[in-house]
Amino acid sequence: MVEGFVGELRQILEDLNRYLQVQKLLGIKEYPVSVTPLPSSNNDQFLPPQTPLLQLEESLLGCRKCGLHLNRKKIVFGSGNSEADLVFVGEAPGEEEDLQGKPFVGLAGQLLTRIIESIGLGRDEVYIANVVKCRPPHNRNPKPEEIAACEPFLLQQLEIIKPKLICALGTFAAQTLLKTAQPISILRGRFHWYHNIKLMPTFHPAYLLRNPSGKKIVWQDMQLIKKELFGR
Repeated sequence: MVEGFVGELRQILEDLNRYLQVQKLLGIKEYPVSVTPLPSSNNDQFLPPQTPLLQLEESLLGCRKCGLHLNRKKIVFGSGNSEADLVFVGEAPGEEEDLQGKPFVGLAGQLLTRIIESIGLGRDEVYIANVVKCRPPHNRNPKPEEIAACEPFLLQQLEIIKPKLICALGTFAAQTLLKTAQPISILRGRFHWYHNIKLMPTFHPAYLLRNPSGKKIVWQDMQLIKKELFGR
């Protein structure tokens, strides 16, 4: 097979040489050539276009709008379905989230997954984020200036996702979003409004790990969310 290919190539070259010799005798010295440019080597043109949510996430890389950037390992932007009807919002990343750059990945995250599944949804069908994108030292509550610096990013996330409902996880997230000092025990069990989006406060999964008796209450709150989403 190789010998046959070499023979054909030799014949082509000989024919081309004879053709060029004839052209030379005729006084032709230049040959116009049409070249089709090859695709650029820039791989960006082969990548899918960036979504607004990804663009927003990339705009946060290297963020230094507050002092939390000094100790963070990774920015925990959020994860899930960018067109979700339901968004869960927690307080701030913990140690494991800070290491992985994803929200709710520890034991509390596993429990949150089961809570989501209790209303017939998968974790990939909702969106999960935090009020603050960087871990506060020693898991303390975020300071007002840290919230002021970071909450606008949460608002932009919600503007892009356009969810029907928000579930605020825990006292801090609920009080921060609703701008109230009322305890979670008073806030939960009914819908509120956050920037024209219905919001249901409920207990944080980490609280449930310490107080399993609260799971029944969270289940009740989730049933209200389920009914609002699915009409049943």
